[in-house]
Amino acid sequence: MKSPICEKLNIEFPLIAFSHCRDVVVEVSKAGGMGVLGAAGFSSEQLEIELSWIDDHIDGRSYGVDLIVPNTMANKDESKNSTELGSMIPEEHRAFAGGILARNGIDTTDLYAGVEANNRGFLGEKSAKKILEVAFSHPLKLIVNALGVPPAHMLELSDKFGVSCGALIGNKQHAIKQAEAGVDVIICSGTEAGGHCGEISTMVLVPEITEALKDFQGVSVLAAGGIVTGRQMAAAMAMGAHGVWTGSVWLTTEEAETLPSIKKKLLSTQSNQTVRTRSRTGKFSRQVRSVWTDAWEENSAPDPLPMPLQSLVSEPALNKVGKLAELGNSQAQALNTYWVGQGVGLMNESASAKQVVYDFMEDFLSASDRLKSYTDS
Repeated sequence: MKSPICEKLNIEFPLIAFSHCRDVVVEVSKAGGMGVLGAAGFSSEQLEIELSWIDDHIDGRSYGVDLIVPNTMANKDESKNSTELGSMIPEEHRAFAGGILARNGIDTTDLYAGVEANNRGFLGEKSAKKILEVAFSHPLKLIVNALGVPPAHMLELSDKFGVSCGALIGNKQHAIKQAEAGVDVIICSGTEAGGHCGEISTMVLVPEITEALKDFQGVSVLAAGGIVTGRQMAAAMAMGAHGVWTGSVWLTTEEAETLPSIKKKLLSTQSNQTVRTRSRTGKFSRQVRSVWTDAWEENSAPDPLPMPLQSLVSEPALNKVGKLAELGNSQAQALNTYWVGQGVGLMNESASAKQVVYDFMEDFLSASDRLKSYTDS
C-alpha cells in the first residue's frame, strides 16, 4: 500500500498490532503488518530477553515497543521505597477488595501478604531510562508511550536512532501537544478501545485529529478503538488515518498468552458488556464487565486511588481470581475481567495471528471495492 505510515515504518500493510506476546508480534510483522510489544511490567533484563528472541525470529521485519511512562502518578520519580509506597494504601481499599472476593466464596487469607509495593508496570523516571537503553539497543522502527507525552529522553533517543516515536491520545488538545513535542505517530484512541481510554468515540476523534494535525509535516495518524475488522480499518482511513492501531483482536489469537479462562470469556462477551472504570489502575480503562467491576460502581465503594496505588489493591485480588478461574471455579470466572475494547462483540472465534492479518487485508479490500462501486458510473 501507499499509505505514508507504510514507508515510515517499512511495512506492507498499515495494520499495527499491540500485544504483550512476542509470538503475536513476530507473526503479525511476518504477515505484512507490524507487531508492537507491550513492555509494561517488564524489567530491563526481561525486555532484553524478549527483544533478542524477536530479533532472532522476525526475519528482519519491522517491529516496535510500547511503554507506560505516565506524566502524573504517585511515585513518578520513584523516590518512595516499597514500604513507603505500601503505606500510602488505605486499609479501606484492601478491605473492600477482599470483601468482594469473600462475598463470592473466595478465600482471602493472606491476600496481600508478601505483595511488593512497586509501580506494577508503570515506569518512573529512573526505571524508564534503563528500559529505554535496552529498547534502543535493538532495531526498532517504533517506540510508543501509552500515557502522556513521552519523556524528553525517549524523544532524544528516537531522534538519535531514527526511530519513530508514537503516543496514544484521546482528544484534540493532547494530540496537538504531542505533535508539538516532536511525536511523529499520533494514535487516536477512541473510547471504544480496551485499556486506558478517553470519552470521545473513534468515529468522531479520527477526523477531528487529522484535521487538527494537517499542518504538522511528517506526522502520521493511526486510528484506534474497537477496530477488529478490515472494513473498520477502511472506514478509519477514509476519515484521514494512515492506518490502524489494534490490540483487543489479538487477545484471542492462537499464539496469545491470554489465559484460557479469559479467552473463553472474551469469545462470548458482547460489545455492550464492557465498562470504562478507574477501579483497576486509578485511570479510566475499559475491560470486561464482571461481578468485580460492578462492585466498584456501588455507592459503598471507595474512590479509586491514583496510579499506581490502585493497581496494588486490584492486581493481587484479580491474580487470585484468575488462578481459581483456570481451575474451573465458576464464582471466580464470574469475577474474572480483562482489558478489552467494544470490538469484542465481533471476536467470536480464535484464529492464528497470521490469519487475522490476512482477514484484515481481505475485508479491507472488499470494503474499498464496495465504496468504489458506489461512485462508479
